[in-house]
Amino acid sequence: MSVVAPSDAPRPRPTRTIVTVGTREVYRNPWMTVREDAIERTDPDGAAHPGIYAVVMKPHAAVVVPWDGRRVHLVGQDRYPLGAWSWELPQGAVHVDGGDPAPGVDPAAIARAELREETGFEAGRLERLGAMAFAPGMADQRFTAFLATDLRPGPPQPEAEEEGLIVPLAVTPDELDAMIDRGEIVDAATVATWYLATRRGLPGRG
Repeated sequence: MSVVAPSDAPRPRPTRTIVTVGTREVYRNPWMTVREDAIERTDPDGAAHPGIYAVVMKPHAAVVVPWDGRRVHLVGQDRYPLGAWSWELPQGAVHVDGGDPAPGVDPAAIARAELREETGFEAGRLERLGAMAFAPGMADQRFTAFLATDLRPGPPQPEAEEEGLIVPLAVTPDELDAMIDRGEIVDAATVATWYLATRRGLPGRG
């Protein structure tokens, strides 16, 4: 029996469609833009129901699994929106003034920059694991997940606003799994990227 890959599967046809009839920028800072769209939810009979949709716009990001052959290197910090501590894989995006994405930046370059900034490591090898979306119900931001190996240590190079806020933690794969099970890791991008890495297989893991 042949198996249809998700990318080849027929696209479901919903009974309603969403049409954009207008848009406006409502907020911008150096890291994001928020736009509000006027929309219409259209029924099969042609009836239209007006509404709004807010979208957080952020540039493409990268999430990295730094694997030294025995341990995974996490970073932790107080996440202001959560009001709580968060252990995560190194991650981030490159911005330019006004919150717009830096043009032509390769995801692998983003991954190497974030790894260097947050951990100090340089990756001798960087393997692409996949691409995902952070929060497709509210934001357009996507990220590429990578596995970094052949790590060369060096001093972390945090951005000015992150200086003194990021704490490193090296854990075994079993310890990382236990942290997820205990709810100590709540960052969805970290959990999803770790799933891709372990499904692919960590080089040298016994």
